[in-house]
Amino acid sequence: MWWIPVAILAVPLIILVLIYNGLIAKKNRVANVFGTIDVMLKKRFDLIPQLVVAVKGYMKHEREVLEEITQMRARAMQGISDEEQVAMDGRMTEALNKVMLAVENYPDLKASGNFLHLQRTMTDLEEQISAARRAYNAAVMDYNNAVEMFPTNIVAGMMSYKTKRYFEIPAEERAAVKVNLDR
Repeated sequence: MWWIPVAILAVPLIILVLIYNGLIAKKNRVANVFGTIDVMLKKRFDLIPQLVVAVKGYMKHEREVLEEITQMRARAMQGISDEEQVAMDGRMTEALNKVMLAVENYPDLKASGNFLHLQRTMTDLEEQISAARRAYNAAVMDYNNAVEMFPTNIVAGMMSYKTKRYFEIPAEERAAVKVNLDR
């Protein structure tokens, strides 16, 4: 009969350890996937000087966008928090989309082999970043559910775990694209 008190103490302890380990695993998964996004964003930032050089001679009217991209890259390279990086990713995506849209007005640039290679590389990288964002958001949802749902929320509160932000699409990107077919 000595095992009954031991079982009464051991079962809650085992449950507590399982919850603790589950929360740690979810937190580490979020950090791991964010690290993947971080690597891809670094690759994107490394391509930006090449993009600016490739389009600079053609895009006189889009100079503000190019300067904005250059400033964002410089800011990101200084080391920013995860929250700032999430916000900057949205702004950078929007600015790069403006550049790629403006390229349509420059047939010589569109025909440049160097620019075409750079554009393909950027497109591939943007697709990888998009896939990594989806993986990150799935990991964050799993983590946030654990932080907010009973009984794991009790252990999460003791560990001072807070919910994390999702990578979200900026409002400007959610707007319907206007296509001019009168050309």
